[in-house]
Amino acid sequence: MCSGDRLVADFVAGTDTRPCLPEGLEDHLTVTADGLWVVWAHKLARQSGGLFVPLRGGAGYPADAKAECRRRGARRAHAVPDPMCTCGFHALSSQGLPGLPADRAFTALTVALSGRVLAFEWAREGVLWRAERQTVVRIDRLGMFDQMAGVPARRRHPGDPDGRLAIVPTSTPHDSGPVRLKLPSSAPVLPVCDDDAGWCVGASRLEPAPLVLA
Repeated sequence: MCSGDRLVADFVAGTDTRPCLPEGLEDHLTVTADGLWVVWAHKLARQSGGLFVPLRGGAGYPADAKAECRRRGARRAHAVPDPMCTCGFHALSSQGLPGLPADRAFTALTVALSGRVLAFEWAREGVLWRAERQTVVRIDRLGMFDQMAGVPARRRHPGDPDGRLAIVPTSTPHDSGPVRLKLPSSAPVLPVCDDDAGWCVGASRLEPAPLVLA
């Protein structure tokens, strides 16, 4: 799974207060229709009905969920994510970073991260995020494996959680967040201890690690 390198930020998103982030990280923030600041990020998954399954296996998660850690033998109960654990939803700051390959084997997602968020250096050129809450904003590309499993092959842009379609603006942030995204007032809480951003590589490597599918 993804571990990242040096921790560079630990902050709270999903409120009406803009997080104070180190230079370069603010480009990945966007604001929702109701004025909440969230992190705009990317990941790969396998789609199974209405759920998204991490590539390394495990339970699937819905389009909007909050994470908790129920890992057997965990050092203690703790808030999610924790710098000393792998819990939380994982995503990368750019679709072009090592860890999100350009092939079409898996479903590419754009997600909005909120709650407590950790930012780690990634492959010397980007950011690995780990977050308490993840909202799938858009399916950017349906994976070949999901097409073979019977998921419709057409490009899909699901509506925002409030039922309105996302609109991609032409201005900042760099990766273009939706101007009409509105987070639901609550989200189901799920155990998320082994999520990954997709095809993970070590922080000091630039080649993908061997992939293990469920």
